[in-house]
Amino acid sequence: MASVSLKAVDKIEIWTLQDNYIEMTAMDNNAVVTRAMSIKDGEIKASILAEHGFSALVKTTAEDKTHTLLFDFGFSEDGAVKNAALLGLDLRDVEAAALSHGHSDHTGAMKAFGAAIGKKDVPLVVHPSAFKAPRYLKFGESFKAYFPRFTREMVQEAGFHPVETEIPYSLLDNAFLVLGGIPRKTDFETGWSIVHRLEEGKEVWDAIEDDTSVVMHLQDKGLVILSGCAHAGIVNTVQYAIETTGVRQIHAVMGGFHLSGPFFEPIIGRTASELQKFKPSHIIPTHCTGRKAIMEIEKKMPKQFILNMAGTKLTFV
Repeated sequence: MASVSLKAVDKIEIWTLQDNYIEMTAMDNNAVVTRAMSIKDGEIKASILAEHGFSALVKTTAEDKTHTLLFDFGFSEDGAVKNAALLGLDLRDVEAAALSHGHSDHTGAMKAFGAAIGKKDVPLVVHPSAFKAPRYLKFGESFKAYFPRFTREMVQEAGFHPVETEIPYSLLDNAFLVLGGIPRKTDFETGWSIVHRLEEGKEVWDAIEDDTSVVMHLQDKGLVILSGCAHAGIVNTVQYAIETTGVRQIHAVMGGFHLSGPFFEPIIGRTASELQKFKPSHIIPTHCTGRKAIMEIEKKMPKQFILNMAGTKLTFV
């Protein structure tokens, strides 16, 4: 396929507004990593909230012009928004948003974010399959756990305007690229066997076609790829980002890689080995990657590995 235009930027900043882990005493700040502090008004009384969800605020700067994108909305109704306030972030700077997929650990605080952003019709780039329903985890015929319904009306009521696309979509002066539907090409990233949905009254396996990621291009250093859960497979995602942009150099791969639990543990080793081949400067697993997978990735790529947590700011220049 022909490559999509993606502007090279001078600086990329990623604030994790929600992640599954927090450690307020890490004290490992460096040129790339800035951890949240527990001090507010001179007292030790602030704590970032960790939940099983993901949300990030991303800023790119090129030629002294900064653009701000919100990626995902976390799990609870206001957890990620509260974290943004504790971090001193002004959500009114948000110009656009993107959704990795329609599961509830990525859509929860959409209404609260809309109120904090304070604008109407903020574009939200989303794959149309995100609105398919009902969706559920099937543990057996007698036990099905349903995802909360997610609708276009909910998006609009929260103050966002859904921009539905199945193909790569550039936004904010081509500083960001939302990949759209990601082709599944590897022989080991075969999806989540227990996810299903109903279509015309019939149960079908849910391939989570709406899974997507955001890509940026850091000048002279390569792509920065940010996933929500990587249900399409994080290796498939990186490969598609390269194919779509024509940029082969990888600076950072960050996000949920969905390798937690018995359904995905068998592919942890293969995934980590394949990620090594991309030679990223930084690898930052988050959210649903899982403890065993995070440990394996750190073992294979100790110099590139960054332990992420809620409240962390990453700066790439």
